[in-house]
Amino acid sequence: MSTRCCLYADSLTNDSKLTVPFPSEKLAWIAQRSLSPDPEPRKGGISKHVSVTDSILNVSWMADEARILRVSVSSFLDHLALVLETMEAFGPPSVSGLK
Repeated sequence: MSTRCCLYADSLTNDSKLTVPFPSEKLAWIAQRSLSPDPEPRKGGISKHVSVTDSILNVSWMADEARILRVSVSSFLDHLALVLETMEAFGPPSVSGLK
């Protein structure tokens, strides 16, 4: 699955936004459900919001420090890569109950 992501970062406010297009809305929802259960390990200092619009996965972060933001984004990208590899290995879903 070839995916082109866009990552926007604002170094003045320590926030970032990531958009990841998927071939279908169903695959975007699967990715969102796979990536959302992991809360940030720190209490405070950073917040992350994951949503889907049409077939695009949207992720936004707000952090107190650039270092914390960097670690969170890097970890998320590692998990996203794993989700994409898994989708590619197992093919499209055949379950009709998903959006």
